[in-house]
Amino acid sequence: MSHFTKVKTKIHDLACLKQALDDLHYTYEEGRVQIKAFQGVTESVDLAVRTGTDYDIGFRLQGEVYEMIADWWGVERYAKIEQRAFTDQVTQRYAYHKTVSELKARGFYVADEKVTEENVVELTVRWF
Repeated sequence: MSHFTKVKTKIHDLACLKQALDDLHYTYEEGRVQIKAFQGVTESVDLAVRTGTDYDIGFRLQGEVYEMIADWWGVERYAKIEQRAFTDQVTQRYAYHKTVSELKARGFYVADEKVTEENVVELTVRWF
């Protein structure tokens, strides 16, 4: 019996996902790699976030978006990475990089940015 949980995301840009993981200091491996769950059950993913335990977090392209796959019981217990916190942090950093990427493609640049006490990122953009 697999303990994997698969969660659909809105992540579709691998470069922005990798930038988000870099920002959060996660180590990852790209390509068709395996992640494990309880009792050694494995899943093949396109990108594996290595936690330093037998329980890693994977991202697999499904159509045009990535799904997140993990045995969260093992990840939380052994890697001490809580599912909601991880998802929120990766999603926020992904959105940041995707926004900046889209702005640059439209001829804008980030002139200033700040993070509020509520952990909201505020960007000031200007036209090139």
